[in-house]
Amino acid sequence: MSQRKTGIIVLAAGLGTRMKSALPKVMHPIAGRPMIAHLLANLAELAPDRLVVVIGEEMDSVQRAVTPHATVVQKERLGTGHAVMAARDAMAGFDGDVLVVYGDTPLLSAATLARMLEVRRSAPFPAVVVLGFRPDDPGAYGRLIEGDDGGLDAIVEAKDATTEQQAVGLCNSGVMAIDGSRLFSLLDRVGNDNAKGEYYLTDIVALARADGLPCRIVEGGDAELIGVNSRAELAVAERIVQEQLRDRAMTGGATLIDPASVFLCHDTQLGRDVVIGPSVVFGPGVTIADRVEIRAFCHLEGVSVATGALVGPFARLRPGAAIGEGAHIGNFVEIKNASVENGAKVNHLTYIGDARVGAWANIGAGTITCNYDGYFKSHTDIGVGAFIGSNTSLVAPVKVGDGAIIGAGSVVARDVPDNALALTRGPHAEKNGWARDFRERRAAEKTASSTSRKS
Repeated sequence: MSQRKTGIIVLAAGLGTRMKSALPKVMHPIAGRPMIAHLLANLAELAPDRLVVVIGEEMDSVQRAVTPHATVVQKERLGTGHAVMAARDAMAGFDGDVLVVYGDTPLLSAATLARMLEVRRSAPFPAVVVLGFRPDDPGAYGRLIEGDDGGLDAIVEAKDATTEQQAVGLCNSGVMAIDGSRLFSLLDRVGNDNAKGEYYLTDIVALARADGLPCRIVEGGDAELIGVNSRAELAVAERIVQEQLRDRAMTGGATLIDPASVFLCHDTQLGRDVVIGPSVVFGPGVTIADRVEIRAFCHLEGVSVATGALVGPFARLRPGAAIGEGAHIGNFVEIKNASVENGAKVNHLTYIGDARVGAWANIGAGTITCNYDGYFKSHTDIGVGAFIGSNTSLVAPVKVGDGAIIGAGSVVARDVPDNALALTRGPHAEKNGWARDFRERRAAEKTASSTSRKS
């Protein structure tokens, strides 16, 4: 039995009307990726032999997000049983074990699903294994009723439960592991004689029991079984994932000064002895090497930061930024699609875009690379050891040579040779006494104007 194949059907056709969004429910992001992607990443750990995602019509974004997995369309939303039936052709010929999971339950772990498969493949080889949990408030959840043998006797909806059954704390998550050779024959017998006229997957438990087939329960934790049906529940899932990511980062050797204020992405990579200040946000695609310090209120996305670099506070590193070893990126600095090489310093109030800053170069405050002319982006190359004076505009495409110095306040629109001085200031002019005469004249004009209004 341990060699049986594993199939998975993911139900992801829900509209998510309570989200009040044009975005399909399962595409709402948690820690920087759609919730369906979180689930699929966990399912991949099981190495399933077949995986099918059931989506609704006009859910092209979901189809793209789950590629290369197969998708089938549930044209009418007539309940969970009907959704599984939509996968019938895609599962044709499969007689292994079938897990049915939900795209809006993104935190479901592979370990829990593996336990369900283990129970399904162990004597007395239950036809159906249902994942239960014990929420603080069972509320409207269906109750799992255990038999004398410890197996699952029935799933009772809350509205149909007796007072005694409502006191049961073990609830139905909806997740099941089912004998694939029986799945669709059981579903063929499910009816829709209910208030909603829908076909419920849960009905297969009663049908299996009526056939004398055993059913079993596996319990999971509340956190991994949170279903996301509203923005408030999305926020709860985000909080849970962020806590997991922060714990992983600190266990891996990073220091988070104020963990609750740091927001990580699902793929954030932090080296050892990294120090992260308060209120730092990581978007997708960030890799931080050892001994980097990222000070408070920084935002990073699509960035690599090499060993020993210093970033922030209040820095923004955008996609394509590559920060070299020991480089300094200071307050109110923005880097986009640019490399700042080893030991270079860009310490404050600067924009570097579509550029290279050579090793050990120094970029003065207020410097910008003028990289966009309204039609095209152009490149700026700043050489090794160059010094760029404060308030300089580098009009791309332009190259500043190794060791060159640019005088403060310059607008540089042509290449500067190695070790040259370039400056574009206007000549200094003075008019002695002009400021005093100006103030006296304007004060007299103001007095005359005030006297005229009073008369």
